[in-house]
Amino acid sequence: MSIYHSVRALTEASGDGPIDWAAVAAAAKASTEPGTLDLMASEQQGYADDVRDARDRVREVGGVEFDLPEQIEVQDRHHWIDANVATFERVMRPIEDYAQGLFPGVARVANTGSMALALSFLGGNVLGQYDPLLLADPDDGDQDHALYFVHPNIGRVAEELDVNKERFRRWIAFHEVTHAAEFGAAPWLSKHLETRMQRGIEALAEGDLDREAFEELNVAMTAVEGYAELLMDEAFDEEYTDLREKLDERRQGRGPLTRLIGRLLGLGMKRRQYVRGKAFFTEVVADRGIEGASAVWRSPEHLPTDEELDEPQRWLARVIG
Repeated sequence: MSIYHSVRALTEASGDGPIDWAAVAAAAKASTEPGTLDLMASEQQGYADDVRDARDRVREVGGVEFDLPEQIEVQDRHHWIDANVATFERVMRPIEDYAQGLFPGVARVANTGSMALALSFLGGNVLGQYDPLLLADPDDGDQDHALYFVHPNIGRVAEELDVNKERFRRWIAFHEVTHAAEFGAAPWLSKHLETRMQRGIEALAEGDLDREAFEELNVAMTAVEGYAELLMDEAFDEEYTDLREKLDERRQGRGPLTRLIGRLLGLGMKRRQYVRGKAFFTEVVADRGIEGASAVWRSPEHLPTDEELDEPQRWLARVIG
């Protein structure tokens, strides 16, 4: 693992497209320590218990039926990078299809380097991930969704925050399982996100900006993140404000380069989605209970508009009546 090997992988980027995805994976892994996956039997059982308990509790408090992914993996950082290269490639495919350049070799190295940097950064920081595998093709044998836990990151961050590792791991598991519940309760949600993602990226590739597509995508993801926070409050074993506060303090204490990369990857937007979505659902639950909040997953038309996110009573009047 070295910067030398990472740079070498980038300079050897080849192929006909604007991004060499094999070189992306090689460069990202060369600049990222994999971490250890030497789990004790108790740790292996702990992950299984946490996921099972989270499923049962979320089903109970949310009143939603859903299945866990068949693909549930405890990964090291390199495994996570490999799993997500395919996701990045699917999302970027429209841009690749439209990309033009006067100096394709130079552009290929730059594009490949940008993707490698993103995956390396995320691989070193992601704790858990519910992956709906957007844009995957089931006809090609792809799974329809997956659940990942990056064990080395969970252990490192628990130590940095000075919190109990088992409690922290369980909190991560509950959060990711809430996302599985949302996509299970709304079979239409993946397609809804995919179409808007494709519209937005294709417009960008043609030099245009589809504001409506990105607004609808942001609204849907705000609902996803906010509802997950709502379920967490109800389903988790105990109050967890201390964990959230310590994570926020850790993010604020990062260096300027790390914060810049986070902003470029939209991590600040993700946090705003948490806050805004949680505020929306808190008012909805206070008025109509969690059953009323769960109505958001009945159909795409039941998603709030951007304006309704800030005025939940308008959404209630339109959807619940």
